[in-house]
Amino acid sequence: MNNHVMLIGKIHNDIEKIEENDQVTYQLMLNISRNFKNKDGVYETDVLPIDLTNYVGSKVFQYCKRNSLIGVRGRLESKEGNLIKIVAEKVTFLSSNRELLNQK
Repeated sequence: MNNHVMLIGKIHNDIEKIEENDQVTYQLMLNISRNFKNKDGVYETDVLPIDLTNYVGSKVFQYCKRNSLIGVRGRLESKEGNLIKIVAEKVTFLSSNRELLNQK
Protein backbone atom coordinates (compact mmCIF):
# COMPACT_ATOMS: atom_id res chain seq x y z
CA MET A 1 0.00 0.00 0.00
CA ASN A 2 1.10 3.54 -0.67
CA ASN A 3 0.51 6.62 1.43
CA HIS A 4 1.50 9.62 -0.69
CA VAL A 5 0.07 13.14 -0.84
CA MET A 6 1.11 15.86 -3.29
CA LEU A 7 -0.25 19.38 -2.84
CA ILE A 8 0.44 22.82 -4.31
CA GLY A 9 -0.78 25.92 -2.54
CA LYS A 10 -0.01 29.18 -0.79
CA ILE A 11 0.96 29.44 2.86
CA HIS A 12 -2.09 30.79 4.70
CA ASN A 13 -0.54 31.88 8.01
CA ASP A 14 2.79 32.58 9.66
CA ILE A 15 4.73 29.35 10.16
CA GLU A 16 4.70 28.18 13.78
CA LYS A 17 7.84 26.80 15.42
CA ILE A 18 7.05 24.33 18.21
CA GLU A 19 9.73 23.09 20.62
CA GLU A 20 8.84 20.08 22.80
CA ASN A 21 11.12 17.61 24.59
CA ASP A 22 14.26 18.76 22.73
CA GLN A 23 12.47 18.27 19.41
CA VAL A 24 11.54 21.05 16.99
CA THR A 25 8.56 20.82 14.65
CA TYR A 26 6.89 23.39 12.44
CA GLN A 27 3.26 23.82 11.42
CA LEU A 28 1.58 25.82 8.71
CA MET A 29 -1.81 26.04 7.01
CA LEU A 30 -1.85 25.67 3.22
CA ASN A 31 -4.48 27.29 0.94
CA ILE A 32 -5.30 24.90 -1.89
CA SER A 33 -7.62 25.95 -4.70
CA ARG A 34 -10.02 23.35 -6.02
CA ASN A 35 -9.79 22.60 -9.73
CA PHE A 36 -13.48 23.18 -10.42
CA LYS A 37 -15.95 26.02 -9.92
CA ASN A 38 -18.92 25.87 -7.57
CA LYS A 39 -22.48 26.62 -8.68
CA ASP A 40 -21.73 30.37 -8.41
CA GLY A 41 -18.77 30.08 -10.79
CA VAL A 42 -16.14 30.60 -8.09
CA TYR A 43 -13.12 28.40 -7.32
CA GLU A 44 -13.31 27.45 -3.64
CA THR A 45 -10.22 27.09 -1.45
CA ASP A 46 -9.45 24.45 1.16
CA VAL A 47 -7.12 25.23 4.07
CA LEU A 48 -5.18 22.19 5.28
CA PRO A 49 -2.74 21.80 8.20
CA ILE A 50 0.78 20.67 7.31
CA ASP A 51 3.35 19.39 9.83
CA LEU A 52 7.04 19.85 9.01
CA THR A 53 9.94 18.28 10.86
CA ASN A 54 13.69 18.68 11.13
CA TYR A 55 15.58 19.94 8.09
CA VAL A 56 12.54 20.49 5.85
CA GLY A 57 10.76 22.56 8.48
CA SER A 58 13.76 24.71 9.27
CA LYS A 59 14.28 25.63 5.60
CA VAL A 60 10.60 26.49 5.08
CA PHE A 61 10.64 28.55 8.30
CA GLN A 62 13.76 30.37 7.10
CA TYR A 63 12.84 31.07 3.46
CA CYS A 64 9.03 31.15 3.23
CA LYS A 65 6.31 33.32 4.67
CA ARG A 66 2.61 34.00 4.25
CA ASN A 67 1.47 33.74 0.57
CA SER A 68 4.59 31.80 -0.51
CA LEU A 69 3.67 29.26 -3.19
CA ILE A 70 5.00 25.82 -2.29
CA GLY A 71 4.67 22.21 -3.37
CA VAL A 72 4.39 19.59 -0.64
CA ARG A 73 5.04 15.88 -0.95
CA GLY A 74 4.17 13.93 2.16
CA ARG A 75 1.95 11.38 3.82
CA LEU A 76 -1.28 11.20 5.79
CA GLU A 77 -0.93 10.28 9.43
CA SER A 78 -3.62 9.62 12.00
CA LYS A 79 -3.14 9.86 15.72
CA GLU A 80 -5.62 9.61 18.58
CA GLY A 81 -9.17 9.37 17.34
CA ASN A 82 -10.03 10.34 13.79
CA LEU A 83 -7.70 13.32 13.47
CA ILE A 84 -5.73 13.05 10.22
CA LYS A 85 -2.79 15.32 9.48
CA ILE A 86 -0.42 15.80 6.57
CA VAL A 87 3.26 15.30 7.34
CA ALA A 88 5.56 16.93 4.78
CA GLU A 89 8.53 14.88 3.60
CA LYS A 90 9.68 17.28 0.86
CA VAL A 91 8.82 20.91 0.12
CA THR A 92 9.54 22.70 -3.16
CA PHE A 93 9.65 26.51 -3.22
CA LEU A 94 7.61 27.70 -6.22
CA SER A 95 7.65 31.46 -5.68
CA SER A 96 10.59 33.80 -5.30
CA ASN A 97 11.12 36.40 -2.59
CA ARG A 98 10.85 39.07 -5.29
CA GLU A 99 7.27 37.98 -6.07
CA LEU A 100 6.37 38.23 -2.37
CA LEU A 101 7.85 41.73 -2.08
CA ASN A 102 5.82 42.89 -5.09
CA GLN A 103 2.58 41.71 -3.45
CA LYS A 104 2.86 44.25 -0.62
